[in-house]
Amino acid sequence: MNLLLDTHVALWAITDSPKLPATARELIASPRTNVWVSVASIWEIAIKHSLGRGDMPISGQDALRYFSESGYRHLPIEPEHAVAIENLPAYHSDPFDRILVAQALVEPMRLMTHDTLVARYSDTIIKI
Repeated sequence: MNLLLDTHVALWAITDSPKLPATARELIASPRTNVWVSVASIWEIAIKHSLGRGDMPISGQDALRYFSESGYRHLPIEPEHAVAIENLPAYHSDPFDRILVAQALVEPMRLMTHDTLVARYSDTIIKI
């Protein structure tokens, strides 16, 4: 299975956060799962970290390194992903979440999220 991690889920996974449920850990660790992190997530982390508000404790560079060390694959943003956003219902206004949904639907991949609004987009999205 190709599994795309929402930004917060990816961060929970690399930090071994107790917020990540055991079922999610098992799916991420499964040898049958190819785990992906979008370039959009790395971009989001870098922006939030550069603002210095304290809500993003790691830099984009560190996140990229941790994701790579964890064996996660990097999903680039393709033109088709951007175009797919036009057809998404307006459930969520966050552009990073919307591009992740579009990427998951276009590829196709299963998107794992903790965000109830993101989960509304498709029954293929895994809400944890």
